[in-house]
Amino acid sequence: MDAKRKRLLFHCTHMGMKENDVMFGEFAKTHLADMTDGEVDALEALLKNNDLDLFKWVLGKAAVPPEWDTPLMKRLQDFNLGQDTNSGD
Repeated sequence: MDAKRKRLLFHCTHMGMKENDVMFGEFAKTHLADMTDGEVDALEALLKNNDLDLFKWVLGKAAVPPEWDTPLMKRLQDFNLGQDTNSGD
């Protein structure tokens, strides 16, 4: 795993909200190594949002703003709602 992905993995597991550490951390542990550079950049940009907003968006408790309603957000939602078909299970 390259240095950028390692830094992003650390960020995903140390976000500030324990719930997000679990949601984003497990997603990153499962998918980060296989993500394209563009997807890595998109995840890095997404994490600049407020933790509570991220939590609500991923769990579907709040509408995702159009600029963040992306295939990556859909993957995060599917992964955290148990619908991830690419988890290796």
